Amino acid sequence: MTTRHHSVSNLSFRSFSTRRPGATVYVLVHGIGMSHRYFRRLHDELATDAEVHTIDLPGFGGVPTPGRSPGIREMAGALAGVLDGLGVREAVLVGQSMGSQWVVELALQRPDLTRAVVALGAVVDDRRRGALTQAALLARDSALEPPRLNGIVVSDYLRCGPVWYARQARHMLRYPIEDRVAELAVPLLLTRGSNDPIASQEWLQRLAARTTNAEIAVIEGHRHLAHFTAPRETAERLRAFSSRARPRSVPAADPARGTPPRPDR
Repeated sequence: MTTRHHSVSNLSFRSFSTRRPGATVYVLVHGIGMSHRYFRRLHDELATDAEVHTIDLPGFGGVPTPGRSPGIREMAGALAGVLDGLGVREAVLVGQSMGSQWVVELALQRPDLTRAVVALGAVVDDRRRGALTQAALLARDSALEPPRLNGIVVSDYLRCGPVWYARQARHMLRYPIEDRVAELAVPLLLTRGSNDPIASQEWLQRLAARTTNAEIAVIEGHRHLAHFTAPRETAERLRAFSSRARPRSVPAADPARGTPPRPDR
């Protein structure tokens, strides 16, 4: 695994890459407050037969915090610049929790980078979008996650800090992922742990109904961070989905221009 630091539009990123030329490419994007550390198990599972890039976003995992708080669309545009620097094309974009918002937006802005999209525990349920409701659901989930995992979560939250978390949470709560998935032109996999209180089955079904090419996968007996507690099963679901999402020929976007991001709502 190689580590690189990136700067795009005055935003800092860090990538962890396992190269495997000619293999399926996965890009893993963490959720709010988190970092590459809770993706390490899934990264290693996928890397046995695929190329994997795990990305730390600005202000998370010890990456420098910018002076401004970029919205979902701006962050996705900068993330595209990171993938350009890594030479990534036609990747399976995997986002967990808030990461699902960033990868959906990235797929819309840069279809040349995207083979398919995977949303692990997608947020935010449009019928439970309030900050207090989401905080209560997170506390409910965390109470029953394994102690080792909660240790990673708490330490990453401390490194992120409450101010940056709150500034990014504002964008998370406002982003209309249910509208944006309707515009996807690539296959979408929605996954959840069967005991996940944050991304409910009913919410995933409503998301899947908004697009014509979506699948739902449930990992029995796990919660919101099923990719950590069940990395092998999660990897198997991703491989099976990726094998059905065949590579396609898409004209490359001009990285210098890209697709102009819309203002965040």
